[in-house]
Amino acid sequence: MSGLGFGVEPRAPYAVDPSQSRGRLVDEPDSPTRTPYQRDRDRIVHSTAFRRLKHKTQVFVYHEGDHFRTRLTHTIEVAQIARALARALRLDEDLAEALALAHDLGHTPFGHTGEDQLDLCLAPYGGFDHNAQSLRIVTELERRYAEFDGLNLAWETLEGLAKHNGPLTTADRQPIGKYASKGLPVAFLSYPGIWGLDLHTYASAEAQAAAIADDIAYDAHDIDDGLRAGLFKIDDLRGLPLIGGFLTAIETKYPGLDEHRTINEITRRLITAMVEDVIRHSLANFDRLKPRSADDVRNAGETCVTFSSEMTAIDKAIKGFLFPHMYRHPAVMRVRRDADRVVKDLFDRYFLHPDMMPAEWREGLDKTDDTVLARRVADYIAGMTDRFAVQEHRRWFDDTPELR
Repeated sequence: MSGLGFGVEPRAPYAVDPSQSRGRLVDEPDSPTRTPYQRDRDRIVHSTAFRRLKHKTQVFVYHEGDHFRTRLTHTIEVAQIARALARALRLDEDLAEALALAHDLGHTPFGHTGEDQLDLCLAPYGGFDHNAQSLRIVTELERRYAEFDGLNLAWETLEGLAKHNGPLTTADRQPIGKYASKGLPVAFLSYPGIWGLDLHTYASAEAQAAAIADDIAYDAHDIDDGLRAGLFKIDDLRGLPLIGGFLTAIETKYPGLDEHRTINEITRRLITAMVEDVIRHSLANFDRLKPRSADDVRNAGETCVTFSSEMTAIDKAIKGFLFPHMYRHPAVMRVRRDADRVVKDLFDRYFLHPDMMPAEWREGLDKTDDTVLARRVADYIAGMTDRFAVQEHRRWFDDTPELR
């Protein structure tokens, strides 16, 4: 495994150096025992938003089974993969881990269903974006510390959180990519230091490792959950590249292996193959680009921590399979429709009757400004767990769906 970079020391020249951090929005004394990114990781883990991930949907609602992924278990799995990639690529493992642990903090109850519905509800007020909401949580909504709102994370952590999927704007601040048509999310623009995060450049290699770890976890673990939920069968996977070959190899080596172990063999082999591909291809990218600093990675003009073209095609094929067989399966869509109604009903009720929200959410609220009111309601709903959203719906309505 040494050829893939495992166990190699010291840190690569293109890794982020914690001793050279650009600091925090609110100055704080350095910790005598932890690097800035270890400190950030610990603050994220101890945050209220992180704990709530335990009861937020990945694909299946919380009561559908104890063994399906939640946002929390997914996040832990992403962090493990991100840390493995960072170690092999000689990056700062703590920064990669912190970014992986924070990447889904802004998710709503009921997964992407809740996000889509809140985006519709907020369409007249700038829309809703879970990635931007993650930044909003760690810079404003967490209220734990005496001297500042948010978690006051290091610049490198905020940068990676904002743009781990690539640049958000051109050098003259024009939105690009998915933000080209409707502009940057309001939740980004509300952060006073947003333009200081250099939105026109790529993020650090550590942030790129966290982003691709998310892709790897999604592919492997959604296959696992989909099989265990009975949304599709093992035989349905035979036509998929790479996975079909895994199945043949497993059946040859372990004839008669039970389904539970077969599923685990498929997912563990897929994770291993994807991780090793990222390591090989990224090391080749670094060798080709020869970055000598973390800023060289940011200004490389391309993503450095990537799949090979062959694995990119495999990733696309897996997602192409999962979309109709899992994310748009009739059973999942039925629950999505009910979850849509829960979120919309709650938004409409709190928007018309903000006094129904808890006192801390009404504090300082200007009820005459619809934009401010809508954003406050969305912040409150986005922070809910699946369970609490259903509980609140039952509190105010007589026809709460079962979400089954």
